[in-house]
Formats: sequence, structure tokens, C-alpha cells
Amino acid sequence: MDRKMSSKLRGGLLTVAAGSLVGVMMTNVALAESPKDTAPSPKKTAVQKSLDSLVTEQKFPAALAQVNKNGRSVSLVAGSSRLGRQVPVPRDGQVRAGSNTKTFTAVVVLQLVAEGRVALDEPVETYLPGLVRGEGIDGRRITVRQLLQHTSGLPNYTEHIGLEDFEKIQNTFFHPHDLLDAALAHPAEFAPGTKWGYSNTNYLLAGLLIEKVTERPVQEEITRRVVKKAGLRDTYWPQPGDRTIREPHPHGYALARTDGDKVIDATRMDPSWGGAAGQMISTPSDLAAFARALLDGELLPARELAEMRKTVDAPLMPGWKYGLGVFSIPLSCGGVYWGHGGDIDGFETRGGATDDGRSVGVAVTALPGTFGDAEKAAMAVMESTDTAFCS
Repeated sequence: MDRKMSSKLRGGLLTVAAGSLVGVMMTNVALAESPKDTAPSPKKTAVQKSLDSLVTEQKFPAALAQVNKNGRSVSLVAGSSRLGRQVPVPRDGQVRAGSNTKTFTAVVVLQLVAEGRVALDEPVETYLPGLVRGEGIDGRRITVRQLLQHTSGLPNYTEHIGLEDFEKIQNTFFHPHDLLDAALAHPAEFAPGTKWGYSNTNYLLAGLLIEKVTERPVQEEITRRVVKKAGLRDTYWPQPGDRTIREPHPHGYALARTDGDKVIDATRMDPSWGGAAGQMISTPSDLAAFARALLDGELLPARELAEMRKTVDAPLMPGWKYGLGVFSIPLSCGGVYWGHGGDIDGFETRGGATDDGRSVGVAVTALPGTFGDAEKAAMAVMESTDTAFCS
């Protein structure tokens, strides 16, 4: 994968990374219980080897995976929770979920569609009158579907709020309307519906739309309509001012600046800049369970789920396609999985579910490029995810 493609991939899925450092690592293996069955203790399975490689070769401090298939569920970990010393990685620990939040947001919008309160091909102007205006930008010409599918042409606010200096903004609170102002100060990337271009601004607006229609905070609607409905026990939206991760978790690490090599602990941070595009906290098992519940029709009626799975080409990687808040990603063993993934300072997550019952969640505790070659590290995480589905 060339440098330009890697930049699109990592930047598109919610933040920035580069640099190098090596820490002291260890490997742990843990077994998760399944309501249907209990898997035998894994001994250097293909998945475990791939996680070990993420630590030893790509220098991620820790890697975590949840693999569910054939009625069995296994939770695996590798590395250390802390740099420079050996601290066990909590089995299925909480991580910042980044852009996986987008799928939760899209589900709520589609639920409102099913309820007849929102129409996918209605202009954004109908729900947020007068809000979306700028150079080449007009909410009367952008539909709700185009927001959810990243075909609106809206500029990406995360490119204009100083994320390249993470140490400076680590504890900064961002209001959604300030983020929107940062985006709308720049011209449209392209005319609505003419191209695909990943922009967090689309989901910032989807969150504001949810609040306008329901007259409730977006985090409350996501919690009530998705998190609780799917039975996710370790997934939540941090409230304003909450910079912590509540339950057992590995520490995440980030570059202080993208043009430097100083690595800092990014575990404690204000995630408000992520908002409806990337603020949530979850675990590998909850992310896998969410994807499973979604494909199984537990969160959306059949009609709206079918709309979600109508895709356009997403030229981040060969064969990738994007629906409404969800990617379709080809597998080396045939077929595709449906999921999203997320990048936020300190953590990267990948995974999803297949139509034949498999579901996977993978997490590492730094963005690709924080501890070595960005392209190789990004590809290695995707390869580990593929291994988890295919091995």
C-alpha cells in the first residue's frame, strides 16, 4: 500500500499518526466464555500469532481480539498494558472506539427513517434549516443519505481543529457547533452525489439531526436505541468532561505531534472532538456483538437494513465499499465482512460480522505509525482482522 493510500485510510477513519519508539512487551492469552460453548485454551493459533506479531514486529504496545464463530467465543491478548514494563493486558479491555461510533449514529438515523420521522432522500435543510451553508455548500442540495454515505462533498472538520498537535488539544473540550463552523469555513470538496469522500462532518450533522428530530441528546438516543437494545454491557458515550476510560483497559499511546517522535500516554483525553463521528468507548467483544446484532436484524427493520447495505465504491483499499455508516470489506477466504473500524489517538479498532455468523473485534493501543512504519502497521492490523475471520 502506497503512502497516499495509507494516509487516506488512517486519516479517514478518524485521526493522524507517525513516529518511532520501542517498549518492553509481554504476551498473555485469555479465554472468554460463550453462552453456547467454551473454546479450548488457545495455544499459538493463527490469530494469537498475528496478535503477537503486531507487538513484536509492528511495536504496538498491546493487541486485543475477540473471535466468534461456530458457536464459540475466544478472547485473546498480546503485549503489555503499559510501555516500559510488563503489565497484563485485560481480557477484552475497554478501548476508545473512534469511528465505530458512526455505525451507531447511522443506526439511529435509520430507525427514525423506519418510524417515518426522517426520509433518506430528503434534503438536510428539512431537518436543520439554514445550518449548512458555505462556499459551494448548501443544505438544500445535500440529502440525509449523502451524509450517511459520505457523498455530500462536505469538508472534514478534523483537518481544521489542530489534531496534528495532540498534546495541545488532549484536554480541550469542543462543542459540536464549533466543529461545524471549522468545517464550513472551507469550500466543498465536490458537488453532492458526484463522488465518495470520507468526512467526519457528515456524522457531526447526522448527530445534530438526531437531536433536532428527537429533541433529546444524541448520546441518550444512541444509548437507548442501540447500546441497550443490543445488550452491550461495556459500551458507552463519555459524558462532557469525562476524560477517563471507566473499566479495565490497556493504556493507549500517541505522538505528541505528528511531525515529531515524542510519544505520550493518550489514555486520558477529552474525546469531544469525536462527537457523533467518533466519541464512544467499547470493547472488542461488544463491537463484534454490535455488528452481529445489526446484521441479524435486531436493530433495524429489513427495509432499513437493506438501505444500509446499498454501497458505493470507497477507494481506500481495493474492493472496499461503503453503505450507510458501514464498510463492506473483502476477505481473503472469500466473501466480505460488514463493519467500520476506528482511529483515535491512542487506539485503532477493526472488525465486524459476516452473513454466515462470524464476528470479530480487533484493537491495538496506538495508531499505525506511532511506533514504526505507518503503512506496514496499518496493513498488519487489517491482516490480523482477516486472519481472525478466516483462520
